[in-house]
Amino acid sequence: MTACPWDDWNHILKIDPDKELPEGVTYGDLCATGTDAIEVGGTMGITEENMEAVVDACAEHDVPLYQEPSSPDVVIDNRALEGYLIPTVFNAGSPFWITGAHKEWVRTDDDMDWDRTWTEAYIVMNPEADVAEYTEADCDLGPDDVAAYAEVAERMFGQEIVYLEYSGTFGDEEIVEAAGEATDETTLFYGGGIHDYDSAATMAQHADVIVVGDLAHEEGVEAVRETVEAARDA
Repeated sequence: MTACPWDDWNHILKIDPDKELPEGVTYGDLCATGTDAIEVGGTMGITEENMEAVVDACAEHDVPLYQEPSSPDVVIDNRALEGYLIPTVFNAGSPFWITGAHKEWVRTDDDMDWDRTWTEAYIVMNPEADVAEYTEADCDLGPDDVAAYAEVAERMFGQEIVYLEYSGTFGDEEIVEAAGEATDETTLFYGGGIHDYDSAATMAQHADVIVVGDLAHEEGVEAVRETVEAARDA
């Protein structure tokens, strides 16, 4: 695999355009937490307009910006973006979220920017999360299942990113460890339930990159900064 920006990342801050920031917190404050990159995306309530607003607000600051669109109709063409990280949900019950949505995007976009487009092999693990319901994901998976999905993503599909998504709840350390051990060159992202230094340090032992999202909207800057420090220390 060729070198990618995320090869050197420890931490991503995911900002949901459909969620408010804590009182007194700005997007500039979040960009200054030391995170390696900002991913703009969410599952529900996403529009081109709220995507553009967040990207424009973050573009004033020196941090790499990526869009993670939940569907083709919210993809924005903004040169402030380093690129697009496109989920393909390997354990989705509906094939639309494995390749169908992607086909629709390509079919309707005559000018795909392939040089700035990458996919993330998602493994969704929280059955209560919007993304699990949205994609009809089979979340009843043990360590062996998840490790196999991760290996399939890397070895059969050539995915550069495997994203283990617990979305709002703290994951099973044994499962995250199994996913990490199953991959070689692929970068393992972990997201879900990281709320302080210790929880970030725990998952950063097994994942290459931790993704923090809800914490920014619920707690603010200092809490996010703690997780950045933990990811770097691990």
